[in-house]
Amino acid sequence: MVGERVTEQVPENWRWIVTTRAAVVLALVVALLSVATGILRIDQEAADFGPIAPHVPLAVQEAVGFTGALTGFLMVASALALRRGLRVGWWATLLLLPLTAIQGLLQASQYSLPLVVLSLVSMPTLLLTYKRFDRSLSLTTTQLAAGGALVGVQAYGTFGAYALRDDFDGIEHLLDAFYFTLITSSTVGYGDIGPETAEAQLFTMSVVVLGVASFGIAIGALVGPAIQDRISKTLGMMTDSELELLDDHVLVLGYGDLTEPIVTELDATGEQFLIVTENESVTGSLTDRDIRVLDANPSDEEPLQRAKIEDARAILVATNDDARDALAVLTARELRPDIRIVAAATDRENTPKLERAGADDVINLTELGGHLLVRSALGSDESPVVSRLLETE
Repeated sequence: MVGERVTEQVPENWRWIVTTRAAVVLALVVALLSVATGILRIDQEAADFGPIAPHVPLAVQEAVGFTGALTGFLMVASALALRRGLRVGWWATLLLLPLTAIQGLLQASQYSLPLVVLSLVSMPTLLLTYKRFDRSLSLTTTQLAAGGALVGVQAYGTFGAYALRDDFDGIEHLLDAFYFTLITSSTVGYGDIGPETAEAQLFTMSVVVLGVASFGIAIGALVGPAIQDRISKTLGMMTDSELELLDDHVLVLGYGDLTEPIVTELDATGEQFLIVTENESVTGSLTDRDIRVLDANPSDEEPLQRAKIEDARAILVATNDDARDALAVLTARELRPDIRIVAAATDRENTPKLERAGADDVINLTELGGHLLVRSALGSDESPVVSRLLETE
């Protein structure tokens, strides 16, 4: 009996959950190990292992410590992307895992052996879970433009400084030019590289102005929406940018005992829908399930306008409070006289009231349930709808 109960509680998609979480956990462990071993070997001067050591460039041997830590931080970001199911996170992790393994070998430390082993073990696990991470990373035009501007300014400063290297004291290589551009555009300015001619001074001023502007725009466009999205999800709200993407969607006004089956059905069909409710106890759980929810009163005009009722295709109203449902139907009908509104009534006497409020169809669930049960029991209705309603798992 105990075994059967445990089996019943195990979700049907347990394989998907286990493999996906295993890939995320392995990536995160590799990231932490890469950071730790990189810090421990940050003072490494040369690789002192095996016959391949003489063939590794000295600059790579000396830099393997801090680059290993840097790779680890990048792995943390890719692990977080994996946790969100993003395909870009899968590709980033797949590219970084061989790098962490190689860096572990070059560090040639007893502490780096687990890093090498876990990196190699994680790669086949990640390959097996390719189909699990299928969510795309959607960037707005503003975000793409901000990222392009940031990259463009860094390229302008790097190649421009290298071309004018004779006018600077300290720029000899392309890496020097990139270093100068980065510390100048970020306003750090250590002062170890400086312009020596008027032309170089003018160029440096342009890098400062363009660099500060591009950094500010990039932070606002790329980081700002992520912070706003996290705050909105914590509070159970949708951002204005998310609401703008709604089109030809179904509005579900209110949330009660009768609403959950509607949400499940809409989610299963892949229909685009939005729930408008002021029930704070459910907004958080709905958001965690990646269900769009707007924390607001469904009987107020302003929330319905924010929910883009003018672009909605239909409205569903089904809670366990007929009075509130009637008010929500009335408000929606005033804003959209042409939209189809379907409501559910828990009390037979409230059916005509919901119709007068503006509902096109009012379904009395008690009558409907009794009708279907009788027809099914007498064998006069073998429709798949009844089968699904009477199906038990």
